[in-house]
Amino acid sequence: MSAVPVPLRKRIVPATAAAVAVAALAAGAWYGFDAISSQPIRRVVFAGDMQRIARADLDAFARSVEGAAPSGASLAAVREAARRIAWVREATVRRRFPDAVEVTFETHQPLARWSESALVSAKGEVFAADYDGFLPKFTGPEGSSAQMVGEYPALRDAIAPLASAITELRLSPRGAWQVTLESGLALDLGRGDTQSRLARFVSAWPQLASRGVETRHADLRYANGFAVRTAEVRALPKPAKSPSRPTARTEKKQ
Repeated sequence: MSAVPVPLRKRIVPATAAAVAVAALAAGAWYGFDAISSQPIRRVVFAGDMQRIARADLDAFARSVEGAAPSGASLAAVREAARRIAWVREATVRRRFPDAVEVTFETHQPLARWSESALVSAKGEVFAADYDGFLPKFTGPEGSSAQMVGEYPALRDAIAPLASAITELRLSPRGAWQVTLESGLALDLGRGDTQSRLARFVSAWPQLASRGVETRHADLRYANGFAVRTAEVRALPKPAKSPSRPTARTEKKQ
């Protein structure tokens, strides 16, 4: 016995109804997602390295962001604004549904002062920020900060036996190095072979100190030695004399 064929209309109607239902669900889901994702930013969450960032700067930044539309262009603008905060090297921004953004900071690690008003980081990047602690001062041609940061650790370690910290490091436009120490001693290192020149000077320094030589400047740009500009030779203390015995005197009686 053969099956009775189902009329085409009866097959199409349920299929159409199912398609309409799926489309309605999809439209509802999209509407809901769009409604959530289009909500303005109401909260700003901070993460990452924030130790050096002033709380007042974070609060001011959050106030400027709150109420903004969470579009891709807006998030890019939020990132650029975050990068302009003092001490911030890099920032990343992402949405946190339904109404927040998370800003993650990477900050500069200061190594030295740069010229008169800026700082230079351990990565060789010059940036502007306030810092009250001690840092050596770097002075060099524009664009030379990374080169000076790369040279500094070796110079610092070579000078360590002198027990006097570097207060200023200079690089001339011709590539000549000069170091000034906390003691006031300035060392001209020249343009090459700085490590061997420093090693030679450091090994001879105890002999100069033992002779009472006081200098504020040493020129290390010699092949086999160095020259010092002597301020004065300090007289070394003489060993104490043993007390002399009183001389006996004979008085003639009158």
